[in-house]
Amino acid sequence: MHFKNLFPGLLSALTLCHLAFGGANLAAAELQSVFTVQAPEGRWTVRALTSAKQCPAIAWDQQNPVPMQVRAPQTVVPVRSDVVQSDSKPSVFDVMSCESVWPEGAKSASVDGQVVPAPAKSIQRILIIADTGCRLKASENAFQDCNDADKWPFAKVAKSAAQLKPDLVVHIGDIHYRESPCPEGRAGCAGVTWGYGWDAWRDDFFKPAKPLLAAAPWLFVRGNHESCFRAGQGWFRFVDGLPWTSTRNCNDPAHDAQGDFSDPYVVSISKTSQFIVFDSSKSSGKAYSPEDPAFLKYQSQMKMAAQLAAGKAESFFINHHPLLAAAPVSDPNRFRAGGSGGLQSVFGSLEPQRLFPANVSVAMHGHVHLFEAISFKTDHPVSLVMGNSGSLNEGFAPSAIKPTDRIYKDAVVDNYAARSEYGFATMDRVEENGQEAWLLTEFSTEGVPVIRCKISAGKSRCNSL
Repeated sequence: MHFKNLFPGLLSALTLCHLAFGGANLAAAELQSVFTVQAPEGRWTVRALTSAKQCPAIAWDQQNPVPMQVRAPQTVVPVRSDVVQSDSKPSVFDVMSCESVWPEGAKSASVDGQVVPAPAKSIQRILIIADTGCRLKASENAFQDCNDADKWPFAKVAKSAAQLKPDLVVHIGDIHYRESPCPEGRAGCAGVTWGYGWDAWRDDFFKPAKPLLAAAPWLFVRGNHESCFRAGQGWFRFVDGLPWTSTRNCNDPAHDAQGDFSDPYVVSISKTSQFIVFDSSKSSGKAYSPEDPAFLKYQSQMKMAAQLAAGKAESFFINHHPLLAAAPVSDPNRFRAGGSGGLQSVFGSLEPQRLFPANVSVAMHGHVHLFEAISFKTDHPVSLVMGNSGSLNEGFAPSAIKPTDRIYKDAVVDNYAARSEYGFATMDRVEENGQEAWLLTEFSTEGVPVIRCKISAGKSRCNSL
């Protein structure tokens, strides 16, 4: 008698076990990234990116796994008619984006055995990065050495930042920079992926950011590199906190009036403080005319933001483009104002003096590839610029800002700290005499603290370490 006839039940069980474990191993190999995203109205979503044909399962609090939902399917998106780079190609998204809303009361989650960062009960440490990608842009003849960890240090930044164990990571925009192929004969970027598809997003962000994606939940703020005519398709598929829909995905320029303007929302960070998240991705560097559709749209959204700011005693306004900043210069002894003229024209139409609503005490930005912390003698919010986390540096921060220098109209600077080198920052919440304050620390790529600022009551005071 054959062995299989003696133990049919045992063989069936072994076969099922093999299939189950083989399937699990296959699913784990197909799973490209798992992370937690802050969404509006205090919600959190778990995202999973997979090359499989169906979404993975998620287990809440170690209970039986349930399937995740499809956010965006695998597809190939044709080159848009308004693309800027003449050498652009179709965007191949050969991964499916899946998601699940974090249930109220759930304490833990795992996807195919991979632990997902859980939202913190209390936010004490916030880690901040911006402008992280490796610049490859033919229209500006700008090609960064993506193969050199010192010249494109985002992987170093992510590894060092993860060791600080933040409760929340905030990315203030410009995630994707690989828009053009590396020129032939240039070793520093030879062979790197490019375009707006998954392979470029993977190598520009998800691969180097892996330890930091595993360390804490993320809040993503949209930059101009994620506007619809650039990397907006990946923005909506992968990291945007709002729903992906047939008209909010940047695939068709006919829907850009929706795709390029997301309404502001708030994120609570303490009993008395909140972030106001504002999408400035398509804003112009030049002042708008009051009849411009973009002016009217941003003005309407600023009115929404003012209503949101009234919800708590203190608001931190987060958008990609600075309004109160010094621009990079070739000579650090010189000064040049660097605020967005388009946003200044809109915000100034509602708040002619301080630009921001009264409850906004701090404005946080990227875009300018420097670190700057600027406090004002006048009634303007503290301005923080933190766009130095990886993308090609563009010059030097001014070494000082004199009282006679004007960042914007009558804004008078009374405390200024800046750094031109690559790095990242943290904000730690502290209490002094029953009042909330924040300690802002700027770090080198290796995680060495170099500047520390105390932020309280709409003012900052900084010292080199």
